[in-house]
Amino acid sequence: MNPQAKFVSTISLLLGTSITISSNHWVMAWAGLEINTLAILPLISKSHHPRAIEASTKYFLVQATASTLLLFSSMTNAWFSGQWDITQLTHPMACTLLTTAISIKLGLVPFHFWFPEVLQGSTLSSCLLLATIMKFPPTTLFYLTSPSLNPTLLSLMAVASVALGGWMGLNQTQVRKILAFSSIAHLGWMTIILIYNPNLTLITFYLYTMTTSAIFFTLNVTNTLKLSTMMTAWTKIPSLTSIFMLTLLSLAGLPPLTGFLPKWLIIMELTKQELTMMATIITLLSLLGLFFYLRLAYCATITLPPNFTNYMKQWQTNKLVNLLTTTFTTLSIMLLPLSPMVLTIP
Repeated sequence: MNPQAKFVSTISLLLGTSITISSNHWVMAWAGLEINTLAILPLISKSHHPRAIEASTKYFLVQATASTLLLFSSMTNAWFSGQWDITQLTHPMACTLLTTAISIKLGLVPFHFWFPEVLQGSTLSSCLLLATIMKFPPTTLFYLTSPSLNPTLLSLMAVASVALGGWMGLNQTQVRKILAFSSIAHLGWMTIILIYNPNLTLITFYLYTMTTSAIFFTLNVTNTLKLSTMMTAWTKIPSLTSIFMLTLLSLAGLPPLTGFLPKWLIIMELTKQELTMMATIITLLSLLGLFFYLRLAYCATITLPPNFTNYMKQWQTNKLVNLLTTTFTTLSIMLLPLSPMVLTIP
């Protein structure tokens, strides 16, 4: 890809995200989301492979539909209340339309169908952007409008997302699809607590972004796309692959790793809100996700390849990628002791 075009796309991504998260007017938020969508399309389709073109086409159609619904929802609210402020969403139909629009943008069940296919057709660097940065503006809009949203609808979608994210990831052999269903399951955890404690949604999103970034950086360094190639990755960089197992278990939410923190806080908050049954259901459903994380960890570190070909260890020449991989991997494993500080956040 042309470096100038890549630079323009990257700057546009940052610009669109900044506009959306800093605006309090619906039209500005919508404009930021549109800039984001148009900026990521060249990055998805840069390989010119038919799967990449298909992925970018699907992404464009889905995001255009969601943006239309979001604009229609804000216009409906302005028609009935005269308010264009994001925090002044009061009309019930506008709230439902907004929930649908943001759910489509994020890939929440039952609007998840596009996300695994788009990730499968993208490069690992584009997958990282789609699974993390591109979800930040819609999550911010959810955060700002959380007092107006329907708790029952959000809870149903959240439980369905955790269930389907875990269930559909069980039988996958492509690492990008597994991480797509992992993202859907984590969105369920973020959505279920949105009404009761929106700050926890943001904390969960930040920690999920950090851990997923560490995983995608590791996959990029080892050039791993399938479970079969993951089995031989440990011969290239044994130390990184060993840490990769811990990062996967952190994403699964096992103590004493960082990923345990948001799930523990969400379960505590749901229990305080007397939603013990809901907390029990999503905790049990997260065991489905734990299975495929363990499967990935098993393939990465324990399984021996069927042949004993000698592999040369790779030279690590890209210092920036090495620094990012080391930083995000360390943070995604060792942040649990900071939980007392997180608990003080109002």
